[in-house]
Amino acid sequence: MTENDISYKIRGAIFNVYNALGPGLLESVYAATLYIELTEMGLEVKKEVPVPVHYKETKLEVGFRLDLLVENKVIIEVKSVENLAEVHHKQVITYLKITELKLAILVNFNVENIKSGIFRKVNGL
Repeated sequence: MTENDISYKIRGAIFNVYNALGPGLLESVYAATLYIELTEMGLEVKKEVPVPVHYKETKLEVGFRLDLLVENKVIIEVKSVENLAEVHHKQVITYLKITELKLAILVNFNVENIKSGIFRKVNGL
């Protein structure tokens, strides 16, 4: 399955979660329900995936965690904020560079229309 195929399924899952719950809940609720939706679609999904950061020759123990990783190919970064800041977009691009993955979905569930809360970020795709 390609990143684009996975992205299509993720988008459907995001719409299902949003239509069921609406805006205004915590990020952890959306991440948990998105996990359920995606696994019910038969996708392999990992939660809170630790990613080490390497600086020069040193592996740092202060890495970060991906909210969701789908099929070991697509990162989902879940937000529930009034407005996404530019740093949120940059954060996801950095995640792609560090993991050497090609696609990430940044989603903000705290919007009036979920279409306006979904952003595709690519790294050489």
